[in-house]
Amino acid sequence: MDTGLSSTLYGFEWTEAGDPSTIISNGSSYAPQVAGTYTVVVTDLANGCTSTDTAVVQLSSPPTVTATVATEAFADNHIIEVTAIGDGAAIFEFSMDNGPWVSNEPNTNTYTFSNVPFGEHVVQARDINGCGVASDMVLVMDYPLFFTPNNDGYNDTWQVFGIENQLDAKIFIYDRYGKLLKQLSPTGPGWDGTYNGELMPSSDYWFTIDYRELGESEGAQKQFKAHFSLKR
Repeated sequence: MDTGLSSTLYGFEWTEAGDPSTIISNGSSYAPQVAGTYTVVVTDLANGCTSTDTAVVQLSSPPTVTATVATEAFADNHIIEVTAIGDGAAIFEFSMDNGPWVSNEPNTNTYTFSNVPFGEHVVQARDINGCGVASDMVLVMDYPLFFTPNNDGYNDTWQVFGIENQLDAKIFIYDRYGKLLKQLSPTGPGWDGTYNGELMPSSDYWFTIDYRELGESEGAQKQFKAHFSLKR
């Protein structure tokens, strides 16, 4: 809390409502450490005139953040829903992967990110007064639409992302005629675009995957089928 006035021209007496007879500061500004109702009496040293102002300070600490994927794996539009829980009547803003801070008034403690790409994402939340930042990590399961196996270190293999913890997942890759080319391990690096040591041509390839939704460890597996492109 800052009066914005010069301490050479004005005098200051800060008190808190719980103990109004005790002056806790004589500075032009005061940084309270606990919640409460604070009052400052400002005295003009030239003429003795006084003015009083009061401010209510609410407790605020880093929130508890929960981020969840609201859509199923392989959805066309992945959505992440974020909830922040904190002290008092804080208004929160949110950021994903160090992007811009955004808010969603009047739903001040929630935000929805849409069109989220596959992969691992870090979602952060803070109150608008900047009193601490908290984060949560979330995985979006999906697959790349193409890969370019040219050994340049970028997109050299094809693999489903977010499946590595499902050791019983089964991933099969086929050519356009239905010929099985490769079975992938969910923990492996993926397909390098070869069959029996030979480079496969640029084309579309199909895959099937037997999997469970993220967060599920038991129950029947789902199967998903789609295609992707190999580009050389």
